[in-house]
Amino acid sequence: MPDALTTEPRRVNQLLAHYGQSHTHPTNEQIHYLAIPVIMFSLTGLISSIHFGLAYFFVAASLVYYLRLSVVFFVSMAVISTAMLLGLHALDGLHVLLSTSIALFVVAWIFQFIGHKIEGKKPSFFEDIQYLWVGPLFVLSKLFTAIGVRW
Repeated sequence: MPDALTTEPRRVNQLLAHYGQSHTHPTNEQIHYLAIPVIMFSLTGLISSIHFGLAYFFVAASLVYYLRLSVVFFVSMAVISTAMLLGLHALDGLHVLLSTSIALFVVAWIFQFIGHKIEGKKPSFFEDIQYLWVGPLFVLSKLFTAIGVRW
């Protein structure tokens, strides 16, 4: 019986493989490499504009999900999330957090749907909401594969 910190490498690989099935066109992949981090940043920014405590809770809950899938992805997403939250605090200090988050969110989603139109397949999260959390791992998995990091 696995303990709470045991990762599920087969599960993460299954999720990535399924996600990858609707992300095979090179243009769609390129769009996702940029749009997914922007959506992640802007969504957390929208939540932060309500209250930063909610954003910290959202990030913490997301990190628990990532930890259950892979320690490597968890650590990577923890570092990325920390940088993202620092950036959001900076935007909040400039009093442009909400407007910037809305603009980035809308533009990034427009590009995502353009990518899926090119691909000819619907986004994976239409099947299962958890694929909104798998998207960032898909981007990281491509980077990790290119540089030889195993997850």
